Amino acid sequence: MRLALDQARAAAERGEVPVGAIVVRDGQVLATGANAPVAGHDPTAHAEIVALRAAAQQLGNYRLDGCTLYVTLEPCAMCSGAMLHARLDRVVYGAPDPKTGAAGSVTDLFALPQINHRTRVEGGLLAEESALLLRRFFQPRRMNPHPLREDALRPPESAFSDLPGHPWSAHHLHDLPSLQGLRLAYTDEGPADAPLTWLCLHGNPAWSYLYRHMIPVWTAAGHRVVAPDLIGFGRSDKPKKVDAHSFSFHRQVLLEFIERLDLQRVVLVVQDWGGILGLTLPMVAPQRYQGLLVMNTLLATAEQPLSPGFLAWRSMCEERPDYSVSRLFARGNPHMSDAECAAYDAPFPDRGHRAALRAFPAMVPERPDGDGAAISREAAHFWREHWQGRSLMVIGQADPVLGEPVMKQLQSCIRNCPPPVVLPQAGHFVQEHGAPVAHQALSHFQSLALIP
Repeated sequence: MRLALDQARAAAERGEVPVGAIVVRDGQVLATGANAPVAGHDPTAHAEIVALRAAAQQLGNYRLDGCTLYVTLEPCAMCSGAMLHARLDRVVYGAPDPKTGAAGSVTDLFALPQINHRTRVEGGLLAEESALLLRRFFQPRRMNPHPLREDALRPPESAFSDLPGHPWSAHHLHDLPSLQGLRLAYTDEGPADAPLTWLCLHGNPAWSYLYRHMIPVWTAAGHRVVAPDLIGFGRSDKPKKVDAHSFSFHRQVLLEFIERLDLQRVVLVVQDWGGILGLTLPMVAPQRYQGLLVMNTLLATAEQPLSPGFLAWRSMCEERPDYSVSRLFARGNPHMSDAECAAYDAPFPDRGHRAALRAFPAMVPERPDGDGAAISREAAHFWREHWQGRSLMVIGQADPVLGEPVMKQLQSCIRNCPPPVVLPQAGHFVQEHGAPVAHQALSHFQSLALIP
């Protein structure tokens, strides 16, 4: 059972419910198993099933005669049925499960006389240690003021304490219709009636920490800065499944967020996915927006092939889904400290929190009928024909993904967009050179604050 507890701890480290299992015959461990439904997108991947499959492969027989299975939590009906089909001699479990336990807590499949095999069941072995693992896993989720959906994870607040250059606390919304109970985190600094509100949208794999150099410049001028963390990123809740993320979902969340906060006199600040999504927003309520600060991004109209740099990025994400976010920032921004780079790992303490990182590279539409492509074409028409505000484009020239060639195409879509500011030393994450950019933007848009 202690070996099963080791498997349970390993599951917890991956963001899975901590349950572990071991199959033993003649005193020898045949197979181990740890919960893996989230990582495997497999509702059957309970620890017991994983261990049973491995033991059957080891023996070359689906019948596991003479075997004992140790599991840290009372098995559910699915796992109990599999154990009976496998003809296990004995099952030993740790903690009882009053919600789904099928070995006596809710029902007892092993005691049904109609079933033609008898598997002996013993419960309570190291029950407190098994239960403690489960309590420690679920306690942070249950102590939050807003309940956490069962299909989502929430990074611990402690991960975001003492981050360099980021003293701001998070605000939260959980009742936007599109969120369906997920909690959205955002930074909101400066007066609600400020002459300008800078709405800062980040991309993948960043979060609103990206704007830490810009926020003080704009709030010092008496302006308001609002920077949401997209669902799946930063301090916002993180759905466990990749398919929870879509262009339409994230766009709708942002539209409802802007409406809920009733943002006015907005300068839209976008980069990467912040632009892919954000550039489709102003046409819905153009009266809210007075300015656009646009950095390395694109309009995903699917009218042009994706750049070789982006395709290379997407391939890397597919081949190395557990890449280090902090190392990515360090490579492209040698001026950043180790602690600043590490801040970009904070939202992703384990693989279970990384579904959005796996989802977003594939979400950029390549076909005209892809999700987001049609609305992006509408947005291109809006920026080209109807945009009435002032614009400023800043390009990180060293960006191999969304650099100068891509941005020059975007510039041609934005009405009255002046020549871009090109930063030779900046890469994809222009905001990491943010203070000078923020000052330049403040000077460029300052007169808008005088417009009633």
